[in-house]
Amino acid sequence: MKARVKWLDNMTFVGESPSGHAVVMDGPPEFGGRNLGIRPMEMLILGLGGCSAFDVMLILGKARQQVEHCEVELDYDRAEENPKVFTRIHLHFIVTGKSLDEKRVERAVQLSAEKYCSASIMLGKTADISHDFEIREI
Repeated sequence: MKARVKWLDNMTFVGESPSGHAVVMDGPPEFGGRNLGIRPMEMLILGLGGCSAFDVMLILGKARQQVEHCEVELDYDRAEENPKVFTRIHLHFIVTGKSLDEKRVERAVQLSAEKYCSASIMLGKTADISHDFEIREI
């Protein structure tokens, strides 16, 4: 697989994924950017959330859970000194649906964290990662 990041100008870049999608990344004005896109480290944390949510939804779908909505809130800290790696990340899943089985939701979150989410396992090398969830019935 190959991805590409192209510099446009100032501190603006376009990332192109192997699947053919593109995203604009930019920095804040104090670092020469124009605030035209997401910050690269923000992309990394959103990638973690997306990877985890993807797993959870796939697992719950296979378990025939009637999920109507799923979101992940990510709360995190980064190191004060360079490299400013993530040091703590907490993922809070909010799963909304009909007659959801709490044990299945818990297991889906656990499987994502421990077995399937490559982003979580990789970032867990530098950050203390925790997970929890809540179920909202409709």
